[in-house]
Amino acid sequence: MLIVSYLRGAFGVDVAGEIRNRAARLTPWSAVLASQLIVMGASANIFDQECAPQLESDVFCRRTAFGISIGAIGTAFALVIVGMKISTSSISFMVESAFAGILTILNAFGVAYLTSTKGPGSALGNLYYFSWISLVFSAMLVASCFETYKNGGNPPPSAEHSAGSEVAYNNNEPKSDDINVETLEDQI
Repeated sequence: MLIVSYLRGAFGVDVAGEIRNRAARLTPWSAVLASQLIVMGASANIFDQECAPQLESDVFCRRTAFGISIGAIGTAFALVIVGMKISTSSISFMVESAFAGILTILNAFGVAYLTSTKGPGSALGNLYYFSWISLVFSAMLVASCFETYKNGGNPPPSAEHSAGSEVAYNNNEPKSDDINVETLEDQI
């Protein structure tokens, strides 16, 4: 932390801040990437341990293979988006929205099939938790993309911004429900 502070102060180098400013929704996409890798790995581990070649037609093994597929597709989608967000500052909003929507649908089916009583994630463990985490983060991405679409292409204000920075998203016009500070001082 000391080195980061020194580089930021002495040379004006802020790599983490630069990436955060260049890429809206980078953190949720990174979380989706990590959780999809765990879903894929946990499903592959269960498949190797429990599904012999003669049992691959079993419902349990088919659902485990479905978990591997969901994890691989989700990892590929998230890796493409994270890579594009880090390497370039611009990414097609439609591509990002489509990937988020597809992942949400896949993860919804994944939670339904993997965590059911006949699924490999029915017992509490990595597959159970991370299939739910993948669904939550992909749904958050869809909600964030919808907010950006609703705001006309401007990303929604993040939690890092203070309440006073909301004016920057509204063409420097105060919101109608804002209280004018000068009016309060005149009345006191």
